[in-house]
Amino acid sequence: MWKHSAEATEKLLRMSVGLVKLRVRKFAHIRKMIRGRSTTKPGSIKSLIPIRSGPWDEAGTGTIQIDTVAHCNDSIAGDFVYTVNATDVATLWGVRRAQWNKGQEQTVRSMEAMNESIPFPVLEWHPDTGSEFVNWLCKGWADERKQRLTRSRPNRKNDNCFVEERNGHIVRKWVGYTRFDEPEVMGALNKLYDILTPYLNHFIASRRIIAKERIGARWKVVREKKSLTPYQRVMTRADVSLTVKTKLSVLHETLNPLVMKREVDRRLARVFDIHNRHRKPKL
Repeated sequence: MWKHSAEATEKLLRMSVGLVKLRVRKFAHIRKMIRGRSTTKPGSIKSLIPIRSGPWDEAGTGTIQIDTVAHCNDSIAGDFVYTVNATDVATLWGVRRAQWNKGQEQTVRSMEAMNESIPFPVLEWHPDTGSEFVNWLCKGWADERKQRLTRSRPNRKNDNCFVEERNGHIVRKWVGYTRFDEPEVMGALNKLYDILTPYLNHFIASRRIIAKERIGARWKVVREKKSLTPYQRVMTRADVSLTVKTKLSVLHETLNPLVMKREVDRRLARVFDIHNRHRKPKL
């Protein structure tokens, strides 16, 4: 099948293997440069959700940092319960919902429930770069409600510091690190959050950091002199309407912290009763 001239054949036979590889390499380089064009852009949703890394000092009421907490103990294998935890940056008002795994639809349903329970209008949702939040379904849901959706920089937990702090101070403190891999626990956990959330928002005070200075290898932290509850912080905000403050004030007068704490303990015990009932015996 060789149809080239004798001269070309003679020149090819005189070439060394190294020279042949050198010449062929040029053709291979050209071939790699010619690629087909894709109709989709990988990660294009991230280009539509802007990164926000602070500062948070001027954030208005309704700027919500949100994150998921896995109830998986020491293994993320299989199916288990997650808590979606959210904190308002300006007032530290918190809300949380339990869900099965962290699929997009489940997460949006949790955000919908939290959106309805937050007493003031939500202006912005700020998660990390997890796929349960950074997706087209969540983006469309936020756009439909005219709520801004931003995200943190990858691997920068300080971009979501307010909710990250309360993952430990609230979810881990009250619920712990136990693995909940039984769907029935999810309902009991949400009933716990129904009473725990108003109890924390109305009666548990904290002091915010107002200044921080690095001195050598240590940090000098200055906190507020007076502890305030999230409810008290909301009542002092100028960007919260009088209607919202009136409703919260009326609700606050009906709440009894001692009765609520006892109910929190009862519902928390119910969560672990269900967990223990379904726990698989060790072989």
